[in-house]
Amino acid sequence: MHLLLALLLLATHLTPAVARCEAGPIHEKRFIEAGGIQQWLTIDGSDCANPVVLYVHGGPGNPLTPYADQLFSTWRARYTVVLWDQRGSGMTYGANPAPEGSPLTIEQLRDDGLAVARQVAQHLGQRKLILMGSSWGSVLAVHMAKQRPDMFHAYVGVAQVVDERENGIDAYTRVLALARQANDAEHVPRLEALGTPPWTNPRSFGIMRRAIRKYENLATDAAPKHWWTPAAIYATPKAMADYESGEDYSFLQFVGLKGDGMQARIKLPALGMDFQLPVYLVQGEQDLLTSASVTRRYFERIQAPRKALVLVPRAGHDPNQALMDAQFKVLEERVRPSL
Repeated sequence: MHLLLALLLLATHLTPAVARCEAGPIHEKRFIEAGGIQQWLTIDGSDCANPVVLYVHGGPGNPLTPYADQLFSTWRARYTVVLWDQRGSGMTYGANPAPEGSPLTIEQLRDDGLAVARQVAQHLGQRKLILMGSSWGSVLAVHMAKQRPDMFHAYVGVAQVVDERENGIDAYTRVLALARQANDAEHVPRLEALGTPPWTNPRSFGIMRRAIRKYENLATDAAPKHWWTPAAIYATPKAMADYESGEDYSFLQFVGLKGDGMQARIKLPALGMDFQLPVYLVQGEQDLLTSASVTRRYFERIQAPRKALVLVPRAGHDPNQALMDAQFKVLEERVRPSL
């Protein structure tokens, strides 16, 4: 291990000896031990007595920590925002490069997330956290919420993934129809060659994803370009290489070499439709990857103390200003009043 990384681990390791934060600003970037490895965590807010949001990133392999200053700057006056680089992602991958053949599982990542949540709650002197998850993170967060609802005030899902087969077929059908309508000579033959999912070739998902981005971009408002400039700590050659390597590793774990990765096991309705905490889903109307129709069918079956489905015009699967604003509005108008 590099000497600098070893010193960082020693200096930032979060243990029970760390003083509990009860009031005042908090700005921490540190490794904590979770699931037997060092995992990267950031905690930012104007007052750590505020409610705490644990935001579970998507991908898998796409942490939001490099972009947090832009994405969550306005949230920090009202909430302490906690971001976590999942096992196999970002700074966590850099500290723990995955051995060849080492698998990721939903259950392992779920348990990592719960371990992170426990330590954060203890460190910030909070009884419960607000759990948020976007895209892949919405899968992981639902597993966390179903396993330990007592740890969270509410669950807020963004671009909610529901079921591998239902989402996959819906996305493929919609984007192929749009490509045909546009006489798209590039994407129509590529999509037709794939056939209807599920697929066994790991490249197939990427082919569809590129087509989806094209057609979502035509119907949505772009995010500000400065959002995607990483903070200095994440812009070093090593950090950038670790991010890319973790993204490649996690994506392959997601799709699998023969369509047998974590994606094939995403069947959230099988976990049960009864939630023991409030559930709020925020959905871009132009989302082609996790469409509003699939999300709505899932939402309608959910039994929860409180629930709401928020549809966001001019928003797709990836974050833009409207989607981020809608999430904050849910926190302010739906979640916070009941804390």
